[in-house]
Amino acid sequence: MAGTRVSSLRNLGPAFESACSRAGIADAETLRALGADETYRRLLAHGTKPHFIGFYVLHMALQGRPWNDVRGKEKDALRARFDALVAERKSAAPLDGIEKILDEIGVIDPARRQSR
Repeated sequence: MAGTRVSSLRNLGPAFESACSRAGIADAETLRALGADETYRRLLAHGTKPHFIGFYVLHMALQGRPWNDVRGKEKDALRARFDALVAERKSAAPLDGIEKILDEIGVIDPARRQSR
């Protein structure tokens, strides 16, 4: 039996539902069980481009609140969490493109490579 559609949650539409599907999040129940941070971590790992508004809209959706209801200290705290998730993803991502080539010829500082 299929669970509740992700797009049935307030603020979340078909595009978000598709992104969740690509990340292996099949329904709203799974999304709720994972929580906003783990869901967003999985979305990033499966190709979703980081976007702060999308991150806090997800938080608001899981609380049943309007997407634009976040303000002040709450928004600042969410921004810090978003930045941490994005930094975590960047550090886990392998070098690619020009950085990979530069690393292969020994141009990238090993300390920088480890901090990624």
